Amino acid sequence: MSKLRQDADAIIQAAITAAQPDEAVRKALEGRDFGSGRVVLVAAGKGAWQMANAASRILGSRIDTGIVITKYDHSKGPIANFTIREAGHPIPDENSFTATQQALDLVSGLTAQDTVLFLLSGGGSALFEKPLIPAADLEELTHNLLVCGADIVEINTLRKRFSGVKGGLGDPLDMIASGPAYPDSSTCAQAKEIVQKYHLPMTEQMLALLEQETPKALDNVETQITGSVRQLCAAAAATARTLGYEPLILTDCLSCEAREAGVFLANMVRYQRTAGRRIALIAGGETVVHLTGHGKGGRNQELALAAAPGIAGLDGCAVFSVGSDGTDGPTDAAGGFVDSTTQAALKSQGCDIFATLADNDAYHALQKCNGLIITGPTGTNVNDVSVALVRA
Repeated sequence: MSKLRQDADAIIQAAITAAQPDEAVRKALEGRDFGSGRVVLVAAGKGAWQMANAASRILGSRIDTGIVITKYDHSKGPIANFTIREAGHPIPDENSFTATQQALDLVSGLTAQDTVLFLLSGGGSALFEKPLIPAADLEELTHNLLVCGADIVEINTLRKRFSGVKGGLGDPLDMIASGPAYPDSSTCAQAKEIVQKYHLPMTEQMLALLEQETPKALDNVETQITGSVRQLCAAAAATARTLGYEPLILTDCLSCEAREAGVFLANMVRYQRTAGRRIALIAGGETVVHLTGHGKGGRNQELALAAAPGIAGLDGCAVFSVGSDGTDGPTDAAGGFVDSTTQAALKSQGCDIFATLADNDAYHALQKCNGLIITGPTGTNVNDVSVALVRA
């Protein structure tokens, strides 16, 4: 294994560890007074099990009951007094709907003295869902949004208008899990603009729902952000520094086409290399992929592969990108890694990077050159981190 790949793995491990929700949940809950009423926990998202398990350890029997709704294969076992449900992501399925109804039933009949401890992470939009339209229409809409290159804010702006359990939550708060418990800052006009922008097919029922404004105020709710992509970037920077790099966080809100981000990082590498410094360029956020082919991959794999031609032949340089949840697109990889040898290695195997990107088949290309990053489910989900390393 090259030194660059070892450094990349160390940075990835440290960043994901720092983004684990355990400590953040402890700080948010320890010493909190919930009064004399019941406490019911509902956790939804890819990090739901980890968050719920941390809350259970901290509050113990103070939590009367709870339910965890997470992605398939993201549960790590039973939690006392909690029901664990796994469901579909990124496209919600019948298990998403039945688990959500189970959560709604769990909190029905509560009094003003009771508390719902609602723990949300990324992924909650699909996992916590009660559609106001037929499931087939919701599935088609979600698929169309994913393939057209819409960003997560645009996707959630529409999702919440066809949902009975969404209203307004990102870091902006009204976008994390499509904001089930936070006022919605988006408008009907903005939602209709997204439909027009991507030429999304709408049924009469969906068009009618687009005319109904979402809640702009919400009483009796206290919201606290306990973790974000900033932690991911900061931990990556700290580890890079210990490895001898000068870290530079470019942004924590990267939002563009994955291929464009990859090309940009490669161009940054070429510029920084002339300075003769050991530097780590770090960007956090969530890119998008416009599907034009029929291959296999994800936004982080596509970003990394797109960077390979730009750093080809530049010894001591690498670009990698990883999803903090451990899954990138419909694959078992968390992301991808490329260095100065990647393009030549793929060319020797008859693989053209540009044709591969046109077919959205980054997974198989990176697999051929040992460029896949595989972590398995991590228990957290605070966007992605992309890093360019220059050892020159």
